[in-house]
Amino acid sequence: MMINLADLPDTIPVFPLPGALLLPRARLPLKIFEPRYLAMLEDTLKTKHRLIGMVQPLAEPGNSGNPRLHRIGCAGRVVTFAETEDGQYRITLGGVSRFRMSELTGGFTPYLRAETDWASFARDLGKAEVDASFDRPKFLELLRRFFRSTGLNSDWSSLEKADDEMLINSLSMLCPFDIEDKQALLEAPTLTDRRETLVTLIEFALAAGGASDLGVLQ
Repeated sequence: MMINLADLPDTIPVFPLPGALLLPRARLPLKIFEPRYLAMLEDTLKTKHRLIGMVQPLAEPGNSGNPRLHRIGCAGRVVTFAETEDGQYRITLGGVSRFRMSELTGGFTPYLRAETDWASFARDLGKAEVDASFDRPKFLELLRRFFRSTGLNSDWSSLEKADDEMLINSLSMLCPFDIEDKQALLEAPTLTDRRETLVTLIEFALAAGGASDLGVLQ
């Protein structure tokens, strides 16, 4: 579904979920079970846009008891949903665009809503990005060391065949980095910036694990 800047709403529900990163044109599976977020999903499915804003919470809670949130998130459209036998939902969000929150409101809903500014992220609605300076063989070599050190598994043939954006964004979403690192990956202006940030985070993780043959990939 093609979405233009004019199609994006001024207000969307937000789902604060630590470590759950969504990026434009990527897919994020989620399990919805808390009553307030079940209500959020029900309300979202009634809208034309079907957008939910994924945001990262800050460490310190707000005075109202609500989480303090990073101001930049990414909106995803509900593209699949299925109810489980126990009344929960498994959904998939398709990443549409990042946004900047100008104000948070609760109103009459049990979940938070955000007034959104999309203007800074118009490129998110365009075609998939490419990374012209991407050295894929060196990157995959570093990634293999990282996966070995963390015990992660992957389909290497799929990784080798994936286009630049799918590879870099999927790894940004899946790798076990902390909240602030995930936020840095989200806020990277371009795909090249995100790849460089990802490489730095992987190198730091390897160094912390005692790896001695890191090299430099920029």
